[in-house]
Amino acid sequence: MNKAARGSLLGIEHLEAKEILSLLTQARRMNPRKPRPLLRNKRVLLLFYEPSTRTRASFEIAAKSMGAMTTLVLSSGSSIEKGESLLDTAYTLRAVGADIMVIRHPNAGAPLLMATHLDVPVINAGDGMHEHPTQALLDAYTILRHKKTLTGLQMAIVGDIYHSRVARSAIHLLSKFGARITLCGPPEFLPEVATSLAPGLHITRTVEEAVRGADAVMVLRVQKERLAGTKLRLQDYISRYQLTTARLKLAKRDVILMHPGPIIRGLELTWEVADCPQSVIVEEVHNGVPVRMAILAKALGKAN
Repeated sequence: MNKAARGSLLGIEHLEAKEILSLLTQARRMNPRKPRPLLRNKRVLLLFYEPSTRTRASFEIAAKSMGAMTTLVLSSGSSIEKGESLLDTAYTLRAVGADIMVIRHPNAGAPLLMATHLDVPVINAGDGMHEHPTQALLDAYTILRHKKTLTGLQMAIVGDIYHSRVARSAIHLLSKFGARITLCGPPEFLPEVATSLAPGLHITRTVEEAVRGADAVMVLRVQKERLAGTKLRLQDYISRYQLTTARLKLAKRDVILMHPGPIIRGLELTWEVADCPQSVIVEEVHNGVPVRMAILAKALGKAN
């Protein structure tokens, strides 16, 4: 199999810390309100096999802010719905002039498959339970807007970690900078080999222990249908794992609260916590645009 197309971003796991810092530095130079035509006449193809609001809109605004043309292809209402294979779809979209492809797919490895068969960069916008690298980068960018460094950062991640590609990418990224990461959730939502994902990773079953002294707390979405497959009832989960004001107070005074969205208020966290002064949830969405501008520019050799 060929190597992935140059400029592709398929995951965080195999990136070096210096590559991550380079992207974050480039993102600080980006301002979507002051357009720079770095990608003028470039065609950005957004291929989404799963529903998305934040990621899709963020990539589209990022691309257009740099003068690119964007085309959105959804699995519904396209040849995909008729059974066309991923590679045949990719070849077709390349043939009509795509210069770069951004893909979200329910199967882990789909972006890698495309990147090894195409001659244009492929950006992973989330693949199955594997990774969500652009979310991890925007989260790191957000943290550094409030904290001096990622080194030694104490991060708590609470919720459905097993199914979360966001959590995996965050763990890979933060561990490269020596952050201390604590995972918390029901046994069914914790990977059995979680400690192999990163050195120094800690697992606890109590939210109180997870958030105590934390610099940052990330709450993950919990789908009710997945919760139904565990031994916990909905009210049990809320009682044991919901992030409340009292629990958040156990963290450091300058803690920041994060959530990749979409939020289910009253389940993963209370309404008050979602809107508390420590919450940077809306800021994360905002920061997704300059970070994805940097990713697209670098992928197409236009970073400066």
